[in-house]
Amino acid sequence: MSLAEADIDCRVGARIRELRAERGLTLDGLARVADVSRAMLSRIERGESSPTAQLLVKVCGGLGITLSSLFAATEAPASPVSRRADQPTWRDPETRYVRRNVSPPGTGSAVEVVEVEFPPGGSVFFDNRRVTGTDQHVWVLDGALELELGGEAFRLETGDCLVMRFGQPVLFRNPTARPVRYAVIISHGAARP
Repeated sequence: MSLAEADIDCRVGARIRELRAERGLTLDGLARVADVSRAMLSRIERGESSPTAQLLVKVCGGLGITLSSLFAATEAPASPVSRRADQPTWRDPETRYVRRNVSPPGTGSAVEVVEVEFPPGGSVFFDNRRVTGTDQHVWVLDGALELELGGEAFRLETGDCLVMRFGQPVLFRNPTARPVRYAVIISHGAARP
């Protein structure tokens, strides 16, 4: 594990511990609602594990937040500008996909923007059933992406956009031999009729 990976693991662990404490959850309580072993959760909080995206989605579900909310920088002062060099990135140790939180942190905006680079042939499953009342748009910037959402399959090409509501499982898959780059725009506000 590189120093950068160890640093992000420590920051993710500290953020989970902080959010757990804010919600008044014990380690056992979060482990139970997230359906993650207490031992694994403890290792994550201590920065001793590089959790996968699937595992982090379970923990986020237990905390009632999105994955991008977990990665939001809490220590940065609010600014309307988010410089690329300062945007937090994270690489899933299992699928090797890279996610970058693009949105300026601490602004209070109900919208988050995340950029994802997904490797060739990769796939990842997110069980978003515990996070409700949140919409996301998946906008393919370059390449092709397949999604399975609640039993329905979609194929998105460069420029295509799919809107979906959290609250159901979703499978992301890159069916091609080259990376796909896409943006995820997450809205925590109420959906319009």
